[in-house]
Amino acid sequence: MNPHASGWFRTIYAGTSSDQRFDWRILRRTFRYARPYRRQIALMFGTILLTSALALTPPLILREIIDNALSNNDLQLLTILSVMLVLIPIVNAGVLVYQRWLNANIGEGLIYDLRTGLFDHLQKKSLRFFTHTKTGELMSRLNNDVVGAQRAVNTTLVSIVTNSVAVISTLIVMLALEWRLTILGLIVLPFFIYPAQKVAPVLRRLARHQMEENAKMNALMNETLNISGVMLVKLFGRAESESQRFDSRAATVRDAGIKQAMAGSVFFAFLGLIGAVGTAIVYYVGGRLVLEDVFTIGTIVAFAALLTQLYGPLQALVNAPVDFMTSMTSFERVFEVLDLPVDIDEKPDAIALSTVRGEVKFDHVRFRYDALGDSGLFRKAVTRHGDMSSVSRVLSADAKSNGNEGASNGKADLEMAKDGDSQARAWALDDVNFEIAPGQLVALVGPSGAGKTTITYLLPRLYDPTEGHILIDGHDLRDLKLGTLSQHIGMVTQETYLFHDTVRMNLLYAKPDATEDELMAVCQAANIYDFIMGLPDGFDTVVGERGYRLSGGEKQRIAIARVLLKDPRILVLDEATSHLDSESEKLIQMALEGAMQGRTSIVIAHRLSTILAADMILVIDRGQIIERGTHQELLSQGGRYKELYDTQFNPQRQQEPVLSVPASSEDDPSPN
Repeated sequence: MNPHASGWFRTIYAGTSSDQRFDWRILRRTFRYARPYRRQIALMFGTILLTSALALTPPLILREIIDNALSNNDLQLLTILSVMLVLIPIVNAGVLVYQRWLNANIGEGLIYDLRTGLFDHLQKKSLRFFTHTKTGELMSRLNNDVVGAQRAVNTTLVSIVTNSVAVISTLIVMLALEWRLTILGLIVLPFFIYPAQKVAPVLRRLARHQMEENAKMNALMNETLNISGVMLVKLFGRAESESQRFDSRAATVRDAGIKQAMAGSVFFAFLGLIGAVGTAIVYYVGGRLVLEDVFTIGTIVAFAALLTQLYGPLQALVNAPVDFMTSMTSFERVFEVLDLPVDIDEKPDAIALSTVRGEVKFDHVRFRYDALGDSGLFRKAVTRHGDMSSVSRVLSADAKSNGNEGASNGKADLEMAKDGDSQARAWALDDVNFEIAPGQLVALVGPSGAGKTTITYLLPRLYDPTEGHILIDGHDLRDLKLGTLSQHIGMVTQETYLFHDTVRMNLLYAKPDATEDELMAVCQAANIYDFIMGLPDGFDTVVGERGYRLSGGEKQRIAIARVLLKDPRILVLDEATSHLDSESEKLIQMALEGAMQGRTSIVIAHRLSTILAADMILVIDRGQIIERGTHQELLSQGGRYKELYDTQFNPQRQQEPVLSVPASSEDDPSPN
């Protein structure tokens, strides 16, 4: 026996907390998804009634064969009844095939609606949501939990209806056949109900536990099997330890599955034993009544067959709360995501701008990354068990935690000391004010962590400001349609992301209907056309996951070509060229200069040439604009910008440091 599974019997029937009781709102919500399939559902109910009626016919035919055909030596009747015993299963099989087709259409259609609704809802979530949620957890909800919900519809709910009809119709026939034996057969009914009431919440708890552990395993796979994770694992020689970590997670999922399977096995074995006792009682009492000529042998044979048909559906029906509550846990977990509010939402009367001049204004903008979590937006409208908002650990999830992982330890941890160059603070941006006229180039400079990237994230509404307003052409971003922002604002981030697809598809992501001439034009403007033409398949060359088959400069130029194809009026650039070789840097700089022509541009500057060309320079420090002006104006002030210029941008000071190599013992002139 698996040592990891030992002790399952002691823990399997542990009590459940009150917050794990089934919420019947989940069922009502599920039925709302079934409304478009009312016609198919009605037809399926009709097939259920028909198959139930056909299933009751063979026992009655057996009684006729024993009591009439055989006892009266009626060969013709025996032949007719025997043929009926063959025809009924054939007809029943045809009806069951049609019922299965209806069931599949309903279940698959409902799950299609649920899965697409879930994916669409996730597309509306802000960047903040994805920084607070593990990708593997979301994949688990979209895949495993949706499949579990499909099982609830295709199997559990249909089984409940089918078995209900079977039990009711069988009882009616049994009562009509022999009411005394029917009462005897139902004596054991309480022994079916009581165990089901006790086991149902336990199995539901075990099912949820298995789903949660499976989500953790998926999160680990997502972290370590993507290209960046694989590279990190290999560079640090952690392949063996990661295999051991995955083995531990997989073992937890396995043990959870064993506990769930064993709990169900014990329960069904107990129900089967009760059914056998009920059948034995009926045979014993019924046999004595046959000996006393109360009724015929055919009656008890038919009744025994009906009793078997009763106990099977009855066991399934009594177990329905167990299966139902277990399978509905999948719906519950999917609805947990659907219930999360959309924090970056579009107003019903939002304005669509066909043209944009490019005027940008930040008006007393304040922003903190943890504000949304503090406001409770990630908390569920109803009590839920999973916390999609927690930045929980992936690799060290097995370590003991006090339940506050990812949470702040208080304001003192956020309000760091302001002396020195530390950028740690509570507010990422604090009272930021500036205006950009149409067509101007504004450069953002400042130390790492000062808030430059945060400013660029707020403009396309990846986040909303905690306080204050951001305006384009005098319109608050919250009053504009999201499509307007995505149409007129283009952004090239420091870390370029390319899909695992062709160069062409990555470019067309900005404009799906772009022509070949347009692709050529933007690639030439981005100084990447000659490189693409030199690839084996040209525009149809696959770039690999996240574009890892290309160099950093090549990816960056493709990203610039992509944003040029979009042709936005406002351009946001994180001019990341510091990690590139001089040739790639020069090509990208030329591409950027062309991209900014005639557009309002906000650039996080890494090069002196960009700063010199800027109409205005904003010096950011600790989330505030501490200086603003042109290059010469700021230099003359002799403030923070002068310090940054001298340390980062002044060509005369940018000399390569000389590495100090310790002398070997042979060259060491010092005495021993």
